Amino acid sequence: MEEFRLDGHEFIELNHLLKVTGLCQSGGMAKAMVAEGRVKVDGNIELRKRCKIRQGQIVEFEGRTIAVTF
Repeated sequence: MEEFRLDGHEFIELNHLLKVTGLCQSGGMAKAMVAEGRVKVDGNIELRKRCKIRQGQIVEFEGRTIAVTF
């Protein structure tokens, strides 16, 4: 499990998180992966590309897991 720190921000949008963590090569790719139902947030498939990911949430994509911390 990898960790992503919000560094003082309240949230990060799901598509941006996928891009900045390197799980997707571009924002467009991240949006497509979410739209295809390939991303889970807290164990549930998430279809909202701009879903606000907050501290304590877990994002899963292609066998990798990101824990969001503050």
